[in-house]
Amino acid sequence: MFIKDYLKHHKLVTDGAFGTYYAEKYQTQEMPETANIQYPERVLEIHRSYIESGAKLIRTNTFASNTLLLHSNLQVVKENIRSAVKLAKQAVLESKKEVFIAGDIGPIPDFKYTDEQYYEIAKTFLEEDIHILTFETFADLEHILPAIQKLKQEDVFLMVQFSVNQFGYSNSGFSVKRLIKEAASIAEIDAVGLNCGVGPGHMAQILDKIDLNHGKYAISLPNAGYPKLIRNHMKFTDNQTYFVQKLQEMAGKGMDIVGGCCGTNPSYIQKLASVLDLTQQKKHSSEIHTSITMPHKTENGFFRHLDGSLKKKKLIAVELAPPANVNDEKLMEAAHILETADVDVVTFPDSPSGRTRVDSVLMAEKVKRETNLNVMPHICCRDKNAIAMRSLLMGAQINNIHNMLIITGDPIPVVVRQTIKGVFNFDAVGLMKIIKDMNEEIFMDDPLVYGGAINQGRANLDVEIKRVKRKMEAGAEFFFTQPVFSKEEAQRIRQIKEETGARILCGIMPFISRKNALFMKNEIAGITVTDEIVNRYPESGTKEEGEAVGISIAKEVISYVEDFADGYYFSFPFNRVHMLDKIL
Repeated sequence: MFIKDYLKHHKLVTDGAFGTYYAEKYQTQEMPETANIQYPERVLEIHRSYIESGAKLIRTNTFASNTLLLHSNLQVVKENIRSAVKLAKQAVLESKKEVFIAGDIGPIPDFKYTDEQYYEIAKTFLEEDIHILTFETFADLEHILPAIQKLKQEDVFLMVQFSVNQFGYSNSGFSVKRLIKEAASIAEIDAVGLNCGVGPGHMAQILDKIDLNHGKYAISLPNAGYPKLIRNHMKFTDNQTYFVQKLQEMAGKGMDIVGGCCGTNPSYIQKLASVLDLTQQKKHSSEIHTSITMPHKTENGFFRHLDGSLKKKKLIAVELAPPANVNDEKLMEAAHILETADVDVVTFPDSPSGRTRVDSVLMAEKVKRETNLNVMPHICCRDKNAIAMRSLLMGAQINNIHNMLIITGDPIPVVVRQTIKGVFNFDAVGLMKIIKDMNEEIFMDDPLVYGGAINQGRANLDVEIKRVKRKMEAGAEFFFTQPVFSKEEAQRIRQIKEETGARILCGIMPFISRKNALFMKNEIAGITVTDEIVNRYPESGTKEEGEAVGISIAKEVISYVEDFADGYYFSFPFNRVHMLDKIL
């Protein structure tokens, strides 16, 4: 019987955890996947136990079968998978029962290895005649979606399971509602749900908030509960009665595929299979809907400038660099000068070049509190994981900071890389997706307005255009470019504008001396300063002479872009904002 035919008339009970049961049963900390070749009888014994307990579907012992976790090449990984499939098939054959086998695919911890490897792993299962695949314990779809879409021509039943915390958010920062909604919209996915992360009580509460009438089969595989670490071993409380009760409740509310994850063993599955009503129910739409109501913009001063409801003119953004110490006197002086200037928003970089400066959000909050300026901190992905990032965004929101520039961020300088590590859980597009999710679920009354950066100097401009489009899809309202110094750069930005329709503020950086120009040319990545620009500054000019050259160049750059730019993004060295009036 095909699994789709079975699910039309029955609920499906899966096996429980393989990894935690293997560690408990054999008192070892070795990776269970290595047993596929080293200890095949152990793998067989666990599969037999789950089948005898009533599992209608077992998963291959391949959750960590990838090059990073097995510390091997792809050929060794494929051999491991083939051994795992052979053992699962042998256990089913010996049982003389009709049991489905799913090829189990877990997350690969380093994203740069994932694009092709997920597909190669999936293809290996198909070559071994396994046509049920389960991608489990994922935080989002981003890195598995290319492989899933490549499988659309194959005869395969695809299951995707996300892992979330007790509040319903994954490690990527996305809500369960968003994750389920996106997965349900993918034609190639047949079943979607949750596994791991939480115990049965929390999973039941989380799934109560989801409308299960989304057109896919629904999966619920919770942990037994929450473990304690005892002598380097995870120990779960034996709560089989409670676990089974909660799984029965979830099945009664529309879950189609139920079973267990960490901490569960064959006894859990035996109790579940012995009492669960397998009768498949026709789903009815509940009162809770997965449709998203888009947030409305309120009295956000910058957004009203941005959408033209206040005035029709070029937008002016000015960057103020937070200090590298606790003396903010010069920055605050600059902020007060800008109070009387025709400035739409003041921005604050987030420890640029990976060197510590005063926190951009806290600096923005002080300037906002002491001036009448609209403020916009830059938020980079280098230093914080999804938990810290969500906390930061909520903290900014309650302090009435509603505008953000979202960037991936500069890497940490090589000289300190051994002691300080960048986080980079996601790039700018990933963070924008998190904010879009939060706007729709948390910040409905006062949504964040956010934009992104454009690197017009990227060697392949088509790649940059695609990234701009992805950022716009993730909710970016505007873009700031890197500083422009030539007609060629202006033309590249013009092309981006024509192909995307994005609101673009062109970067303008008026150097104040030859020394300043040389430093930016040779020390700062991502900014293209030509020799022609450097040579316009006198060798030993006065402060006034240097500023005069910078002002002249800024005016020229404006003439290159004024016919298509929506505004200008000024970055003055050493916060010399008094130059703005002379430029404009």
